[in-house]
Amino acid sequence: MSTSIAAAKAAPKAKAPRRFGIKKGDNLAGYLFVGPWLFGFLALTVIPMAASFFLSFTNYDILSPPKWVGLQNFKKMFFEDPRYWKSVGATIYYALAAVPLRLVVALAVAMLLNAKRRGVAFYRALFYAPSVVGDSVAVAVMWRQIFGGEGLINAFLRILGLPGKRLWLADPHFAIWTLILLAAWQFGSAMLIFLAGLKQIPFEFYESADMDGAGSFRKFFSITLPQLTPIIFFNLVMQTINGLIVFTPALIITNGQPLDTTNFYALYLYRRGFENFQMGYASGMAWVLMLVTALLTLLIFKTSSRWVFYESEVK
Repeated sequence: MSTSIAAAKAAPKAKAPRRFGIKKGDNLAGYLFVGPWLFGFLALTVIPMAASFFLSFTNYDILSPPKWVGLQNFKKMFFEDPRYWKSVGATIYYALAAVPLRLVVALAVAMLLNAKRRGVAFYRALFYAPSVVGDSVAVAVMWRQIFGGEGLINAFLRILGLPGKRLWLADPHFAIWTLILLAAWQFGSAMLIFLAGLKQIPFEFYESADMDGAGSFRKFFSITLPQLTPIIFFNLVMQTINGLIVFTPALIITNGQPLDTTNFYALYLYRRGFENFQMGYASGMAWVLMLVTALLTLLIFKTSSRWVFYESEVK
């Protein structure tokens, strides 16, 4: 016994495992990497939002110090400004038409490009091209020329022997539809997301449906559409937000006219703030828009449990 004890004492002690902790230098490096993002988030998001929230309760014309007016801006907005409600109506009309139309077109094109055909990669890039430039001024100017009095649409109508002198952008009933058609034409981003979702649907589902004698429509509504509901949900949220804040096409193509039928919310906000120098009123409009957008997004999330199918939920 004594011999074993002496041998144990004489044996070299095993080194404790080295613990890899976070050094102070690592913390400093992390702060340096995240610092630019934190600075941008504070300087370009948090501080401007706090300033606009304060200004929404003031009368501020940019040139003189703001004067506190309480809820006066919101009272004027909701009860004394008919153009405000007209801009709300125009924006809702645009969103209700443009968002579903863009999603339908994007899904249809994605299904066509999902097939294995020669040159399909070229067509994918071609169809995505309009979304690369986005809501740019150049695209808006091009669209204004297409629907102008001597534009491509009227020229095509004249070739068909139809009256080709219609002023599309001056028509109160059709002017907004030129912007809706532009939104549908810029379907590329939603199309790519739909295409990615189509690639994830197991081909075995379609093989089983073929063995059961299911047709194309049955396979679409029983397999494709349910499997794509998470993608539809994501695209619906993003496109709804984009539909509520549309600005550039309305400014460049129609300038909010005719008769304010295309004077969308964001355009009217811009005019109040930077043309009429009513920055307090414009700040109030901006906060109302943010709250309404957040509520609509929350509503879509709340209703998603009834129509969005997730494979992980299947027991």
